[in-house]
Amino acid sequence: MTESGKPILYSYFRSSCSWRVRIALALKSIDYETIPVNLLKDGGQQFSKEFQALNPMKQVPALKIDGITIGQSNLSILKEVGQEKQLAWAQKAISSGFNALEQILQSTAGKYCVGDEVSMADLCLVPQVANAERFKVDLTLYPTISRINKSLLALEAFQVSHPCRQPDTPPELRA
Repeated sequence: MTESGKPILYSYFRSSCSWRVRIALALKSIDYETIPVNLLKDGGQQFSKEFQALNPMKQVPALKIDGITIGQSNLSILKEVGQEKQLAWAQKAISSGFNALEQILQSTAGKYCVGDEVSMADLCLVPQVANAERFKVDLTLYPTISRINKSLLALEAFQVSHPCRQPDTPPELRA
């Protein structure tokens, strides 16, 4: 935590995992400091010594709160697939998950994934839909997912945590 007592989120603007944490912090009205972790254009990462000591896995996000550091990420999977196969792999993985989720939502959805209150499922859904858009998945096949995503993106917590509004977002991708 910072001297002010705020939690610290080590984040990358485009990381869907970081986005989920930002949404949760916003929903809980937890004020925090963001420290951007630079990811290089070639997929490599540039880390400070402080971050490497804090998070030896060298992945984002890492949330330092109440003296504890919690870290996790899934970007390393895309690196393993390789640049030339990323689009096809991501489309297949996302479509497979969305096919199952669209069916599940038929029995669980209200305004959101599980009824009419925001749940953990919603925190996962919005960043994954953004990944689907990024990797050109045809979202017209998933009308329930699309409807819920639209409802969630209207909420302030999802707007302020959006990747296009983060301090490390490149100018050309800002809202």
